[in-house]
Amino acid sequence: MAAERLILAREQRRDTFLELIGAARQRIILSMFRCTDFKIMDALADAQERGVSVELLLTQRAKGWEKRIRELGQYLESMGAKVHRYGEPRIKYHAKYLVIDGSRALIASMNLMKRYFEKTSDFLLATDDPDVAASLERLFRHDIEHPGQPVPEGLSPRLVVGPEMSRARLGGMIESARKSLVIADHRITDRDMIVLLEKAEQRGVRVVIFGKNSLARFKSHGRAMIVDGARAMIGSISMAPPCMDLRRELAVTFDAPGLVAELARFLDESRARHPAETLMPVAVAVESGHDDEHDDEDEKESDE
Repeated sequence: MAAERLILAREQRRDTFLELIGAARQRIILSMFRCTDFKIMDALADAQERGVSVELLLTQRAKGWEKRIRELGQYLESMGAKVHRYGEPRIKYHAKYLVIDGSRALIASMNLMKRYFEKTSDFLLATDDPDVAASLERLFRHDIEHPGQPVPEGLSPRLVVGPEMSRARLGGMIESARKSLVIADHRITDRDMIVLLEKAEQRGVRVVIFGKNSLARFKSHGRAMIVDGARAMIGSISMAPPCMDLRRELAVTFDAPGLVAELARFLDESRARHPAETLMPVAVAVESGHDDEHDDEDEKESDE
């Protein structure tokens, strides 16, 4: 069985990235949406200096960040990294993942910026699952060589790659629930997903939704789902139309009892401090014309 660990504590996030980058001996591939953290960039430079091949895939679309993304790419290239710009500029490349030496991977929901290391609630999964690592490398190459084209076949079934898989896989998890659904997602605005959640409640499933600022007093950013206390998913995919239908997004599923229990405990402890939001306010917000495309925290970040 692959060695895996969840990273939930804020103080462990940066250290996990630095640990994995520092352990690389041959190659690093990294999908990066935003980065202003110099410790991360210094670690990548150190890897380059010790002979590690460093490749990065950057989005071209991030509102208010286009100039800084170009500058980030130029800076990374100046230190010897190979930088790829996602070749479909109309599509936001929002997946966040790291693979080292083709054998270890990190799937994350966070941007590499100070606020995500200190002020948000985010989720990371580090894994030695060879199929996951190999699949992420295949996705990386595919998205460089065939941007905007459908996801390649044969990827690890643990990976949920948007937009192609988002609706079917998230909807399937909701429909499979028989006892409980615990969801952390501050962007639930997709009508079809809300209908599925309402139907789950109608058939007796206990649905708990953590929305904005409801995770241990920190701003909710990462997305997570636990089904019947037995299966879970974390990643960048929100139940919102742009995430469902347009963006390259990524999530990973897991059913190891210890990891699922750890995530459930984290959310339960958060609920003890701050009551979770119910489904109804989200549904009401959608009916009143709430527009996710113009109210996305990833569109409005400063580099604090």
